[in-house]
Amino acid sequence: MKVQEIRELIKLVDQSGIEEFVFESAGSKLKMKKSTGTTTYAAAPAVQPAPVQEAPKAEAPAVQEAPAPEAPKSAADDAHLHKITSPMVGTFYQSPSPDADAYVKPGDKIKSDSVVCIVEAMKLFNEIEAEVDGEIVEILVKDGQLVEYGQPLFLVKPE
Repeated sequence: MKVQEIRELIKLVDQSGIEEFVFESAGSKLKMKKSTGTTTYAAAPAVQPAPVQEAPKAEAPAVQEAPAPEAPKSAADDAHLHKITSPMVGTFYQSPSPDADAYVKPGDKIKSDSVVCIVEAMKLFNEIEAEVDGEIVEILVKDGQLVEYGQPLFLVKPE
């Protein structure tokens, strides 16, 4: 079963009223289950803070100002960019093996069927395809990072 087919199944199950879905074919088994969305909260007893004693005053060292942080990207900057998202929960890998070059880097031109990374889930290494022709603008996750379903992995400037 291809990753694209699994993505479609996930979307269909997500949009339906089905709570649990199991698919078996050619010795492979895929099981999806929606969470119930209930959350349990437990109240902790209140703790009284201990009285604070004032410490002797010491002369504070001179503090240097940190450089101003870069302005965050606005939504308008990213509006024209396509996001390649993770089709599953797993571990993100930029290359097919630790000693190999990354599949893509910022500035690379890609085709819709180009493999851009691998997401490993339950010992299965799933090649993720770009789904769009364009240019890689930014890689949003680090190699070896855990990713969630639907989490953006790359920003692509479509052609």
